[in-house]
Amino acid sequence: MNDTFHEKSNKKTNDTSMLPIIYSLRNCPYAMRARLAIFKAKQAVLLRDLVLSHKPAEMIAVSPKGTVPVLVLANGTVIEESLEVMLWALQQTDPDDLLHCQQEGALPEMLSLINEFDNDFKTSLEAYKCAKRYQEDNVTQCRVVCQQYIEQLEQCLTEHTFLMSDKESLADIALVPFIRQFARVERQWYLQSPYPMVRRWLNSYLQSPVFTKVMAKHPLWLDNQQDVLFGAN
Repeated sequence: MNDTFHEKSNKKTNDTSMLPIIYSLRNCPYAMRARLAIFKAKQAVLLRDLVLSHKPAEMIAVSPKGTVPVLVLANGTVIEESLEVMLWALQQTDPDDLLHCQQEGALPEMLSLINEFDNDFKTSLEAYKCAKRYQEDNVTQCRVVCQQYIEQLEQCLTEHTFLMSDKESLADIALVPFIRQFARVERQWYLQSPYPMVRRWLNSYLQSPVFTKVMAKHPLWLDNQQDVLFGAN
């Protein structure tokens, strides 16, 4: 982990020029979870919303890969992966102890679960979404592959309120945008599916004031060049 992730920053100031800048896409699950962590950490950043068909040259200059989120710190450090953005934010301030700092081995366990979903589940989810979108005849088979991961979460949530314990964690806010996508593929099936604890958990986020604020629609940055102060709640 880059040492700059451990530097305390964003002391209250009226000078927003020293705040980090985050390039974001409102409905991208990776950008969504980055914003969730920044909001939970109460880290003030300048939000620049965009659409992938019209990417700011300023973003491409610092991150040629052209995907979101991209966080640019005041010292010029660029963080290009959503999980790294989340860890940066929570290592500045973690008022809800989402990293479970006092529990030995908690963070590696969270990162292992997140890695499984970022790779294996996400691949299966994309296949499921594509099968439904293009009305292919293997929608059910694709869903069944996804269900093995949903069943894993259902078991966790049967044992405790959140994925890792009775306390919210990094894993919860990292996975919730992708479970949101899963729930939207076959909405009627999902509502009647044998996963009541997953539905309760997901709804607790989707209906929360935090999620409403994180998902607020802002003018596109390229339209007016006006940064939006975000996260200083």
